[in-house]
Amino acid sequence: MDKNISWFIEKQIDKTLDGLSKNNMKGIFVKDEGKLLTVIKELIAENSVVGVGDSATLLETGVLDLLRNGNYNFLDKYKEGLTSEGKREIYIQNFSADTFLSSTNALTEDGTLYNIDGNGSRVAPMIYGPKQVIIVAGINKLVQNKDDAERRVRNYVAPIDAKRLNKDTPCTKIGRCVDCKSPNRICNVFVTITRQLVKDRIKVIIVGQTLGY
Repeated sequence: MDKNISWFIEKQIDKTLDGLSKNNMKGIFVKDEGKLLTVIKELIAENSVVGVGDSATLLETGVLDLLRNGNYNFLDKYKEGLTSEGKREIYIQNFSADTFLSSTNALTEDGTLYNIDGNGSRVAPMIYGPKQVIIVAGINKLVQNKDDAERRVRNYVAPIDAKRLNKDTPCTKIGRCVDCKSPNRICNVFVTITRQLVKDRIKVIIVGQTLGY
């Protein structure tokens, strides 16, 4: 990577880590996936109950494989043969998990998490329930402010995710959000987490790579 781009990203990461700290969230920076997995193993106790939200980032980085193969009580929402009712039961169990992992759609420099969700099953445990929440985000998720966050999610993340899910929505045809009223719309729950009451309950691990959407 060009050294000037690297400098700019480093400054952006520093501002974001400082913003997270001011908002009672713990920010951690790691350079790559290997270090990410090491940190996650340090943060999650063996034999503890662990849930996850829908996340391309967790799949790409090997976090899901770590949880499946490690000594954890993993609530695997991706388990083969799982019915819709079985998946719903896992969503409910996530509220009582010791740790819940996910990514975020955008992370602002002042330390807020911005997410748009379909049914709320991913963002709800971020807000309340699990004793610990671990958010894994690539540097591509970093934005300056909430307005940039919403633009990123509406006009980049949502169309790509809707395409991944084979949704028949306007954004999968034209590649941007038109705030549709489609029955297949996945942009239903808008959540901004600006601060935590319990210090460091949410831990945000920024990985120095482009990950997920």
